Amino acid sequence: QVQLVESGGGLVQPGGSLRLSCAASGSIFRFVMGWYRQAPGRQRELVARMDGGGTTYYADSVKGRFTISRDNAKNTVSLQMNSLKPEDTAVYYCGAHYSLYDYWGQGTQVTVSS
Repeated sequence: QVQLVESGGGLVQPGGSLRLSCAASGSIFRFVMGWYRQAPGRQRELVARMDGGGTTYYADSVKGRFTISRDNAKNTVSLQMNSLKPEDTAVYYCGAHYSLYDYWGQGTQVTVSS
């Protein structure tokens, strides 16, 4: 079992940057790690994902602006968010996936507003 804790959320102006971090209580070596977000009135959506081999996926809405990274030795996953837009406002969640197992963090609020 893996526990996930997100940090780094906050209020930022449009065009600004923010870096989210996800700390896992156990090894994430076998896990596909992802960042998700849920905006008001919308379903949770996949923002970015990285498997153990470094293969990444990005939602079209964030491609070129967000970058996911992971450090298996430190059991951490990060999401660098640049050129933030008001539409990026949401609660961001860290997820870990392996086989039939899914683990989720509690989420961190990101608000992009002037």
